[in-house]
Amino acid sequence: MNTDDPYPAAPARPDYESTVESVEALANLMDSQFKLPGLPVNLGLDTIIGLVPGIGDTIGLGVAGYIVMRGAQMGVPKHKLSVMGFNIGVDWLIGCVPVIGDLFDVGWKANNRNAQIIRQHYEDNIRVELNSPDKNGPYDTLV
Repeated sequence: MNTDDPYPAAPARPDYESTVESVEALANLMDSQFKLPGLPVNLGLDTIIGLVPGIGDTIGLGVAGYIVMRGAQMGVPKHKLSVMGFNIGVDWLIGCVPVIGDLFDVGWKANNRNAQIIRQHYEDNIRVELNSPDKNGPYDTLV
């Protein structure tokens, strides 16, 4: 790197679209990746590992926390992060109840809900800003 350069390159713009897509793929894997023949609902790894008493739901909580963290990194407002936290809290708390929690997991799908919050934030805020003709994303033009 040449430190004598009077015009250093702008920092690389984060690839928000791929971040949103990876969050959606992880949420889908956790909540609705697998179709059971004869049933109208999809299941994910969260439901499957949730069958292991205690530890299964806690593992799922860690993955869900990662999704919330990615939302925070993308600038999702605190009130929406609180909703995301509520979604995973309900999923974890009720998921810890044997049988009832497993049935609840099939319908609640907290990770998909949270991925949708992140997608909506991206569509309403970040994508609009990145596509604005007078802006270079979050960075001003350095010329």
